[in-house]
Amino acid sequence: MLRWMFFVMMLVSISANAQKFYSKNAVIRINSPSKVEKIEGQSSTATTVVDLASGKIEFAVLSNSFVFEKALMQEHFNENYLESTKFPKCTFKGSLDNAASLKLSSPGTYKTTVRGDLTMHGVTQSISAPVEFLVDDKGIHANCMFKVKCSDYQIEIPSVVKNTVSNDVDVKVKVEYKAL
Repeated sequence: MLRWMFFVMMLVSISANAQKFYSKNAVIRINSPSKVEKIEGQSSTATTVVDLASGKIEFAVLSNSFVFEKALMQEHFNENYLESTKFPKCTFKGSLDNAASLKLSSPGTYKTTVRGDLTMHGVTQSISAPVEFLVDDKGIHANCMFKVKCSDYQIEIPSVVKNTVSNDVDVKVKVEYKAL
């Protein structure tokens, strides 16, 4: 009887964990339209966990992990814009709409909305964005795109470039999830 109870508890534990997925190398790309030059950066070290049973999802990325084509642009990003020493991490905590209806155990494409709080530069703002999950024989993949405004996060654009650098930043997130 004791063995049977242990076996049932193991099955419950395995099935509960099968609903949680993570990534330590989620890709976050940022792009800010500019009249003068291309302003694009990318981090490939964002971490994320999603619990499909509850719909809860979290992200974290080090501010200084974004890499830019030009070293000077990367320096300005870290020192003047995100102030990476003072605000070392950006986070998102939220949930997926209709998580219970997402059948991410079956191959296919699933669309929903993610809603939650994005904290960046010491400021937290509520955001929502469409997210698409693709399930195939390689796993669960997620893609999400949204915009943020620098001014919403008290990120000041220096006056010397205010007329050439946009307040709007396009954010693209790409994740290859693995079972936790």
